This record gives sequence, structure tokens and C-alpha cells, in this order.
Amino acid sequence: MSVYTPVAVNASGCASPGCECCGREPAYPSDLTDAEWSVLKGEARGVMAQLVAAAGRPMVHDLRAVLDGIGYVTRYGIEWRALPVDFPPHEAVYAFFLRWSRRGLPERLAARLRVLAGRRELPTVGCVDSQTVRAAEMVGAAACGYDAGKKMKGQKRHVVVDTLGLLLCVVVTAASMQDRDGAHPVLALLREKFSTITLVWVDGGYAGRLQV
Repeated sequence: MSVYTPVAVNASGCASPGCECCGREPAYPSDLTDAEWSVLKGEARGVMAQLVAAAGRPMVHDLRAVLDGIGYVTRYGIEWRALPVDFPPHEAVYAFFLRWSRRGLPERLAARLRVLAGRRELPTVGCVDSQTVRAAEMVGAAACGYDAGKKMKGQKRHVVVDTLGLLLCVVVTAASMQDRDGAHPVLALLREKFSTITLVWVDGGYAGRLQV
């Protein structure tokens, strides 16, 4: 389905003028399924209760629609302002994304998914790898570099995931940084976040001294 195709929704229930998020029907591959929402809604509503307690104002928009909006942006890599009109306004979606992230919602959801998969809540094994990407126009020259191996100028993501592929931590550097050098800050962050990690797998690009 084209992202520009209007989606039939029931506009009742949202206090934001012109917003049609309430009663929104799933329309894109990135939208949560009912099964996924049943796993996520408990934690998401718990975080929303914290936000209401802190700000003293309940959320106007439909919570599931907001999460679908975040999923749309992260899956397709678009700008926040390019969200299709059947989602809540992009300003609201981005604001809640920041607030959820600051309260550790992504980490809590990953921990819950590990438990549902029959694993321990805290990981004991990780896997490190990197990816070079072109930097956005607003990224300064000091934060960019040239990756001779990928023949690309931009930035490099040094990522650690668990055995299920769930993200544990990420560090962004200039693309010119060697993997073995980028491993130092990412492993230091991993140790800070998860003292339970006892083993980390890496590929040949990380050959050298990796102790932190």
C-alpha cells in the first residue's frame, strides 16, 4: 500500500484537532500486530503513567498509533515530518519517542522479549559488529570519515546484540575508525550496562587487543 493512500479511520476520541489516530486500522508492514501489541502494551502504558505523573497531563493520542508511528520511522528511515497522515502529528510522536527512550522503555521491552523467548532477562553473551553509513547533511565534518574498505564517507555504527539479535548498545564514530578501535568504547558501554556479559563474539575485523 502506498504511504500516500488515505486510510479509513474513526476520528472520534482524539482531542487534538484534525488528528485521526483513534480507531486507526493497521495499514503498513511496520504496524504492530495484535500479538505484538499484547506483549508491548503493559510496559508502554506503565511508562505513560510515569509521564502523566511527571507532567500532570494525560496523553491525547492513541498509544498504539504513536508506537506504530515510531515503528514506521525506524523501519523505513524517513524523517519524522514525513509520517503519513493517519498517524498522530510527527511532533507528538517524536516527543514521546524521546521521553520513552529516556525512561529506558526500549531496554525494558528487550528484556521482556528475552524472557518470553525462554532466556534470562539479563544477557550473558553478546556479538559485536559494525556498519558504515552515509552521514546526514547536518552531521559536521569532524564526526565523519572515510571507510577505505567500504569506499564510503560517513559514520560507523558499532553495535552489540544478544543471541536473539536484540540490541544491547551502540556507539557511533567516524567511518574512518577501525573496528578494533571502535570496539573499546562500545565494550566499555556494554560492561557499564550489563555486568552479566561474560562472552563477546567478534569477527576478524576486531583482531588485536580488545580489553577495556
